[in-house]
Amino acid sequence: MRQNVAERVSKRRAALRAAGLRPVQIWVPDTRREGFAAECRRQSLLLRDDPQENEILDFIEANMDVQGWE
Repeated sequence: MRQNVAERVSKRRAALRAAGLRPVQIWVPDTRREGFAAECRRQSLLLRDDPQENEILDFIEANMDVQGWE
C-alpha cells in the first residue's frame, strides 16, 4: 500500500513538473507554539502609536482593492 501512495505522489509531482511547476518549501511561524500570541501582542503594541506604521496602514487602506470580497 505504501508503494502505491509513493507511486501516485511521484506521478503527480512529475505531472506538475511537466506542466512547468516546481516544488517550493516555505517555513512559517508556528502559531500553535506557546508564547506566539503574546509575542504578536507585544510587537503590535510597539507599533500602536508609531507614525510610520500609521502612514503605511493608511496607504494600504487607500490603495487596497476589496471589490468582490463580500
